[in-house]
Amino acid sequence: MPLQRTALVTGASSGIGKAVARLLLARGYRVFGTSRDPGAVSDPVPGVEYLALDLGDDASITACAEAAGEVDVLVNNAGESQSGPIEELPRAALERLFQVNVIGAVRLTQLVLPGMRARRRGRVVMVGSMLASFPLAFRSSYVASKAALKGFANAARRELAPYGVGVTTVEPGSISTGISERRTQYITVDSPYGEEYRTMLTALNANEAKGIPAGNVAATVVKAIEAPRPKPLYAVGSNAPLVFALRRVLPRTAVERMVYRKHGL
Repeated sequence: MPLQRTALVTGASSGIGKAVARLLLARGYRVFGTSRDPGAVSDPVPGVEYLALDLGDDASITACAEAAGEVDVLVNNAGESQSGPIEELPRAALERLFQVNVIGAVRLTQLVLPGMRARRRGRVVMVGSMLASFPLAFRSSYVASKAALKGFANAARRELAPYGVGVTTVEPGSISTGISERRTQYITVDSPYGEEYRTMLTALNANEAKGIPAGNVAATVVKAIEAPRPKPLYAVGSNAPLVFALRRVLPRTAVERMVYRKHGL
């Protein structure tokens, strides 16, 4: 009988993380899902073991890794969505975003890697965003955090491959998860960027409202986990096959204009 594999999925109380946890559980994994407050998770997935995790607190990250023990799969999904003109982004907000979206995820990865390396098997999936490949005005901090996460994954692939550990990034496009309501925004009342910012935000929210469901992204995450040789990047949603093909053949400025037009800019 094959050994049951264990997965740790961050941000599993809703959206993509919850869908990934449910799908992995259905495929026979033991699943640990994280939430900042496991006791407050509404509609928890039966069978998922919820652990507390605050990616802004190193002690919480360490405690979560210790509670999970040896894991075969880590899905770094938890994060914050942020928007605002670069000129008006507070330093504290930038530091928090990078701590949660990048540093916290990397630290958790560091804590589970020794066990994966020793067992010579494992998968680490970074849930990024297609905005890291197609940057959007007024999303600079979020774009940069997701690009940084992808950078860590791309560079670490060769380091870990000899030990049977695969590292990959999944970039969702527009996803209908209600994230529009949770996005942190930083723009002054009298901002000179106000009109364009509101135009972008209206289009962004509309695109997300009609985006693909979280389950589609979860299926792509599981595909990356179970691939014998996972690709560096999997993209899903927002016509990913077409737009990545165009990105390879069109000038960078043309691709930028395409992204801007989609968001009313």
